Amino acid sequence: MRYRVTLIEGDGIGPEVTAATAEVLEAAGAPIEWEKMPGGLRAFEAFGEPMPRPTLDSILRNKVGLKGPLATPKGGGYRSANVALRKTLDLFVGWRPVRSLPSLVTRHHGVDLVVLRENTQDLYAGIEHEITPGTVVTLKVSTAEAGRRIAAWAFEYARTQGRRRVTVVHKRSVLPRTDGAFVDAFYDVGANYPFIQQDDVSLDDLSLGLVQEPERFDVLLLQNLYGDIISDLAAGLVGGLGVVPGANVGKHVAVFEAVHGTAPDIAGQGKANPLAVLMSAVLMLDHMGERRVADRVRASIDHTLAGPIRTGDLGGRAGTAEFTAALIDNLPR
Repeated sequence: MRYRVTLIEGDGIGPEVTAATAEVLEAAGAPIEWEKMPGGLRAFEAFGEPMPRPTLDSILRNKVGLKGPLATPKGGGYRSANVALRKTLDLFVGWRPVRSLPSLVTRHHGVDLVVLRENTQDLYAGIEHEITPGTVVTLKVSTAEAGRRIAAWAFEYARTQGRRRVTVVHKRSVLPRTDGAFVDAFYDVGANYPFIQQDDVSLDDLSLGLVQEPERFDVLLLQNLYGDIISDLAAGLVGGLGVVPGANVGKHVAVFEAVHGTAPDIAGQGKANPLAVLMSAVLMLDHMGERRVADRVRASIDHTLAGPIRTGDLGGRAGTAEFTAALIDNLPR
């Protein structure tokens, strides 16, 4: 059986890192056929919108997509293609696993946590207006339904993946109704999962704890803005955005993605590190039930990072092609 997967190459270094990922997956025996579709700045230039309807239809049809980084012009142009994708396809879960990688020197070791972000509400609902000249109001949206939906996903994830603890993050002392609703929904759903440890922590205490002792956290559940910030902070604990995967998941559709930027300063120079997209593709393989192939690629990543062939951002001198070749050579036979 072969799977058809929507591939959005992205902008900047996107085409390079997605091509490298496809090459490694093919060598690993992943049963995938790619359906390449436009997205981001190049799509806007060609179609007048960053996430064209044919691309969305492709993802809905295939149920699974993989994408490289997408550019969003600063100060205008068009709204984020990533936000459009999440909203249109109702990808309500932002899924960011963060783990320490062998042989990658960082301040902390043994980090193995998962950041889950509610993708559809909070300040990212984009409801803002100017009430008087010079005074702008932005509304923070928090519904019990959205809170229960993401909490149920978090607890099911913990149950099926052998995770023992889920922590909901909030600023309830400042926002007792909006953040309070999110926390209440978490505990309401959690009553059905008494075998999983449940607790809550303020955003302040979490930020301090992640810097001091990130190893003690397991699954973190956050609203949209908090999750956006904390997921990047957590990535910094293990080496940065170039070595963590990401995904946006809905009820029937999932899109796996690199979480770093487009790096236009090195685009086309063969210097880009493909690990973030490749690791996201490994998550995708797990999601599709292709765990044997996923494990082969994971083993290759760990083996390769233990050796001398690394891209510049990882302290080496290898280009994208050399690093990709090493990943292929290190696939378990």
